Amino acid sequence: QVQLVESGGGLVQPGGSLRLSCAASRSIFSFNVMGWYRQAPGKQRELVVTITRSGITNYADSVKGRFTISRDNAKNTVYLEMNSLKPEDTAVYYCYSGTVTMNYWGQGTQVTVSS
Repeated sequence: QVQLVESGGGLVQPGGSLRLSCAASRSIFSFNVMGWYRQAPGKQRELVVTITRSGITNYADSVKGRFTISRDNAKNTVYLEMNSLKPEDTAVYYCYSGTVTMNYWGQGTQVTVSS
């Protein structure tokens, strides 16, 4: 069973930054794709960014230029660097990984952007 453990969420003021981490229980290259989704209260879960095994990224328009996904292969960890945060970025952020046959989700970490 794959485990994805997120960390790094919290409360930040508008314009601030946070870095989320997602530690996988096996090599991140065993997945076809990894990424981050988010879900705000009363809304559906939405894509933030994904990265394929070959390194191709896909960002939501709402975060382009502000968020950056990266990975540390040796640590089996994927990161989400979030800058210039806005109140509308407030949500639970979920780490995602996928293979041809399976999808995996972390437990989520809360990000709140408020003054």
